[in-house]
Amino acid sequence: MAKFGFLSVLEEEMDKHFTFDYAIDWNKKNHAVEVTFILEAQNQSAVETVDDQGEVSSEDIVFEDYVLFYNQAKSKVDHDDYLVTVPFDAKKGFSREFLAYFAETLNDVATKGLDDLMDFLADENATDFALEWDAESFEKGKAELKETEFFAYPRY
Repeated sequence: MAKFGFLSVLEEEMDKHFTFDYAIDWNKKNHAVEVTFILEAQNQSAVETVDDQGEVSSEDIVFEDYVLFYNQAKSKVDHDDYLVTVPFDAKKGFSREFLAYFAETLNDVATKGLDDLMDFLADENATDFALEWDAESFEKGKAELKETEFFAYPRY
């Protein structure tokens, strides 16, 4: 586990607490870890939707979103490309408690997001859909964590 630092712990905690399909991509060159996740919904009414590239479709919906863990000193990040970006100190990394809390929170956001997506498909007056990350609530919960052992950014 030490070889992959917080990456291994992140994967363990995502497997425990996150109920949607996801993938972890370690971008060594940019000192960042991207988590991609997918929400899928049946478009039973064949509602026409327009994706972020302007493509029109009435197929089932596959919504993909991203979160990023990044080295605040070395990574280049466009924060607008992500649901949330989480900075880290490479030597300190993250605690298991934080990563579990993060995975639980992300699961809550994705679960609510899937409900919102279903509502969006059912409401012919709805114009857009997006996931929402409540940064204030997340920080409040983070402040209450009792963190013990920390796992550094992986060495390679």
